[in-house]
Amino acid sequence: MAKNDFSAEAAENFEQKCLCILVLDVSGSMSGKPIEELNKGLQDFYNEISSDDTTSQRLEVSLITFSHVVQTLQEPALVENFTMPTLIASGSTAMVNAVNEAIDKVASRKQWYKSTNQAYYRPWIILMTDGEPDRDQDVDALAQRIKLDTVNKRYAFLPIGVEGANMKVLDKIQGNIPPMKLQGTKFSSFFKWLSASMGTVVTAEEGQQVDLSAGADDWMAAFTI
Repeated sequence: MAKNDFSAEAAENFEQKCLCILVLDVSGSMSGKPIEELNKGLQDFYNEISSDDTTSQRLEVSLITFSHVVQTLQEPALVENFTMPTLIASGSTAMVNAVNEAIDKVASRKQWYKSTNQAYYRPWIILMTDGEPDRDQDVDALAQRIKLDTVNKRYAFLPIGVEGANMKVLDKIQGNIPPMKLQGTKFSSFFKWLSASMGTVVTAEEGQQVDLSAGADDWMAAFTI
């Protein structure tokens, strides 16, 4: 199958879908406790989604990692169709390339939903990074792309800064949601919030405002699906 070509895939069910793409920094600075806690948080997220009958049939998860290279470790899928991989940290930080890959994947997946007559919610792209993008990464072009896309409600973009992240870069590329800084290595707390939030999103009505601030220290106001 060509990159981001889902045309040969059949619909698993006809529940309204929500795509959540996790774009995760696995550069060398994430070594040690950060990558250990991230792996634990991802497994907690997987378990929480799996245990909810509605969310598990509506939420599609995709996993993109980046160091000096960008890898799609998991194409969009319901949790029953994959196991969460264990991440290993090494290399530098090709952040912009990874986010662009996620944006391209969102567009392709939305086209597939339409071609298979599946209704869908606005997709989510979650970026988690602890460092400075490599010098060859065009942050300004990415910022313009995200601003235009989020104004047109093509997806929701949530940038998360892990300890050591350049928050000025995340401020620059924010779309409809301001960046949030993770406290220490509380990945499990974040992914617990994310699983609960996705559960709220996939049971909302089109155009309904939902409050996702519970458990996020009131960093985010009500958001329209």
